Amino acid sequence: MEPEIEPHEEEQELYEHYRINVDKGQGTMRIDKFLSGKFSYISRNRIQAAADANSVLVNNKAVKSSYKIKPNDVISIVLPNPPKEFKLIPENIPLNIVYEDDDLIVVNKQAGLIVHPGLGHQSGTLVNALLYHFENLPSKGRDDIRPGLVHRIDLNTSGIIVIGKSELAMTSLAKQFFDRTTKRTYLALVWGDFKENSGTITGNIGRSLQDRKIFRVFPEGDYGKHAVTHYKVLERFGYVTLVECKLETGRTHQIRVHFKHIGHPIFNDDTYGGDKILRGTTFTKYKQFVENCFETVPRHCLHAKSLGFVHPTTKKEMLFDSELPTDMKEAIEKWRGYAVHRLGKEE
Repeated sequence: MEPEIEPHEEEQELYEHYRINVDKGQGTMRIDKFLSGKFSYISRNRIQAAADANSVLVNNKAVKSSYKIKPNDVISIVLPNPPKEFKLIPENIPLNIVYEDDDLIVVNKQAGLIVHPGLGHQSGTLVNALLYHFENLPSKGRDDIRPGLVHRIDLNTSGIIVIGKSELAMTSLAKQFFDRTTKRTYLALVWGDFKENSGTITGNIGRSLQDRKIFRVFPEGDYGKHAVTHYKVLERFGYVTLVECKLETGRTHQIRVHFKHIGHPIFNDDTYGGDKILRGTTFTKYKQFVENCFETVPRHCLHAKSLGFVHPTTKKEMLFDSELPTDMKEAIEKWRGYAVHRLGKEE
């Protein structure tokens, strides 16, 4: 009898989790040989690299690739997702590389740069740029569209992203994202003011049943995936607020969807309603001011400011921080000046 194999889709679809219940009649066998025989697209070397990264668990304990499986063992493994059919072409796209060693690359991604190819955008991505600047990124084959990737940020979100340069690094980092042990901080300019200085947004996130291109919050239940966003108010401008967000989970569009759900869409987010004047006066000068802010930052005001993780080989904790990009800085300065002017008039 074949073991039961249960795939678990990760929230950002960059890696996957398999859980295997070994049959009670199974004979002893090295776990790397056993697993490579069960997954046609996974080589034995990749299984061994996963084991070296502590991403192969038996009965909830990490094991080496030489471990001999036993009847009724429960095996868990975290690996990058299988390839999809896109031809990747290296492209000379400028990258802001903030750190690099033999194992990984940390990039401060500019807004407008999509992370990896897909339908409708098979070139001009971060992956195309990485292939130009670096050789031999870990890949699952010639059709792999995500070499080195273990997470992603949205097209119009700027900020820190890490890429694995080896199979070991990629697998180790993927497991940290899967286990939610990474530390991610975002800055967002959102519509409206808050009564409290901090808070937590909890709500299942899933694709909209009316429009598959967007996501929304659903009641706790079978649909959508559990998501938690913690936020802290950094600065209040009356009609908009600068907040710091820390992710407990990492669902697609999580921050954007969660703040839309509580009535505070991200400023100039054209997908979730933040590109309209949602707070403020009816005066023509105010409307012109907001339009000027929209022109200053022609995308949603969200920046992945910092990322922390454990280095795959040195095991040291690493934290990378980044400054706000110019467009968000300028928009915030405009609102800061407007808030001071408005307060002065009210006094």
